[in-house]
Amino acid sequence: MKNLAIIFSLIFCLVIAEDSYAQMSKQEQKEWKKRIKDLEPEQYKNLLDENKIMKEENAEMEDRLDKVDVQLADKDDQIEKYKQQINALQKEVASMEEKVKNASADGSVVNDQQGVVFKVQIGAFTKKEDLAKYKANSTTFNAEKDNNIQKFTLGAFKDYWEADTFKKYLRSMGVKDAWIVAFNDGQRVPLKDVLEGII
Repeated sequence: MKNLAIIFSLIFCLVIAEDSYAQMSKQEQKEWKKRIKDLEPEQYKNLLDENKIMKEENAEMEDRLDKVDVQLADKDDQIEKYKQQINALQKEVASMEEKVKNASADGSVVNDQQGVVFKVQIGAFTKKEDLAKYKANSTTFNAEKDNNIQKFTLGAFKDYWEADTFKKYLRSMGVKDAWIVAFNDGQRVPLKDVLEGII
C-alpha cells in the first residue's frame, strides 16, 4: 500500500511538473526526479497542503490589493474634486477682492478714516506671524495690533448691509469666524453704538 501511494504521488508530481520540465535543463530535471523519489507520502501531502494554503493566501492578498486600488482611485478622485473646489474658491476670492475695491456706490475706494465705516474681521490672533506687511499691497486688507492681539479685517463699507452680505459670503467660503466691526473716523468703536443710529 505504501509503495502504491509513493508511485501515485510520483506520477502526480511528474504530471504537474511536466510544464516546468520543458524550461529546465537536463541536470535540473535529473535532480528533481531524484528529489521526488526521495519524498514520503506524508511529505508530499504536506507540500500539497502548503501549496493550497499559499494559493488561498495569494487570492486573499490579490483581493486586498484590488480593494486598496479602488480606495486609491476614490482618494485620487476626491483630491481632484478638492483641487477644483480650491480653484473655484480662489476665483471667488479674486472676484470678491475686486468687489471690495469697488465697494462704494460710486465706484471709488471708501475712505476708512472719515465717518462710520464697517469692516469684516476675519481673525484675531496672539501667536501668528505679523501680517501687517501685506497691508501695503492691498487696499482691502487691514491689520492692527491691540494689546499683543493682531486683528485682521477685509473690506471697508459705508453701508452696514453691504458689510453683512460680505461677512455672509466669507462664512460660506469657510471663514467661519468672520464678523462685522465698526470704525468711526479711523477708530474702532463698539458696533452697537454705531448701529443704534442706522438700524
